[in-house]
Amino acid sequence: MNTTSTMPTSALALRDPWALVPSLGNLDAYIAAVGRIPLLTQEEEAACAAKLRDHDDVESAGKLVLSHLRLVVSIARQYLGYGLPHGDLIQEGNVGLMKAVKRFDPNQGVRLVSYALHWIKAEIHEYILKNWRVVKVATTKAQRKLFFNLRSMKQRLKEDASDGNAHRSTLTQDQVQTMAHQLNVRREDVLEMETRMTGGDVALEPQGDDGEESFAPIAYLADDGSEPTRVIEAHRRDWLSSDGIAQALDVLDARSRRIVEERWLKVNDDNSGGMTLHDLAHEYGVSAERIRQIEVAAMKKMRKALGDAT
Repeated sequence: MNTTSTMPTSALALRDPWALVPSLGNLDAYIAAVGRIPLLTQEEEAACAAKLRDHDDVESAGKLVLSHLRLVVSIARQYLGYGLPHGDLIQEGNVGLMKAVKRFDPNQGVRLVSYALHWIKAEIHEYILKNWRVVKVATTKAQRKLFFNLRSMKQRLKEDASDGNAHRSTLTQDQVQTMAHQLNVRREDVLEMETRMTGGDVALEPQGDDGEESFAPIAYLADDGSEPTRVIEAHRRDWLSSDGIAQALDVLDARSRRIVEERWLKVNDDNSGGMTLHDLAHEYGVSAERIRQIEVAAMKKMRKALGDAT
């Protein structure tokens, strides 16, 4: 008799938390399950990482991995446009997560989520690179039909060519028009498939040390706008530009606040900005240097207020 099946979920989680995670064979169930696994607090994460580092505590490693499985699912979803199974991408990302957990040092002052991003993406990138050549030229039924018909017609054109141009590797405009008419598709569809069929392999990683790494396709494989750290950063920027600035201004006296607003926050209709140091110095009857000193002191107070708030 299988006693595990009759055991309450809470007791099962305490005995074997991995039992709550189904296999990737049932992808929807897996994603739903990892989404319900509670996240570790910063203190819990640091404690588990310390136990793993100092005592090779396997249970602590499991807790760190389990609490970040949802991160892998989120990152893997960004690479679905390459014809590779979501489950395989998640599996590769999980390998990267485990490597990150093994190497994570809680004394570095960063959360595991930030450290693990590199390792997860690196494993997924490697998987895509290994499988790039097997990504199909045609992915839909209509595209596959066009692919094979186009290949057959191109071969016949080469065999029937009598004008000395049988060696041509690209189609002429008349040939494109003829094929589109015979296959009952648009000229654009023929041209697109022709490009796919005749195009060479593209290196996803930079091939030389020429400073062009940022322009290699691997640099923009995924849209990182939905990464957890980017989302957090975006929310923080939004807060700083609205409520954060207002809260920081509240710690200033009236004169300091007006100087900061005139110097940094005011924009006239002609985009010329607010008053200059000399304009403010004339208004308050002090030197421009004194206005600058007040501005510097005010900015320090604001930075401290923002730091305390975050």
